Amino acid sequence: MPKKEVKSFEESLSELESIATKIEKGDLSLEDAMTEFEKGIKLSKECSKKLDEAEKKINILVQKENGEYEEENFVEE
Repeated sequence: MPKKEVKSFEESLSELESIATKIEKGDLSLEDAMTEFEKGIKLSKECSKKLDEAEKKINILVQKENGEYEEENFVEE
């Protein structure tokens, strides 16, 4: 069984943009457009998952009054 290629967020996003451009041009057959759309949905989910994972890892360094830095967890407002 072949190993699944892991793409970076940037590669996935670039491919997603390329798919959107192909579909928007309207030059694809319905079948090809549906195939590309399915690929786009999968890439969109992958990108969303990667963003969610990154958000969980974000830490913000906050400088305290005494000049020291304190690490705080990222909190979405």
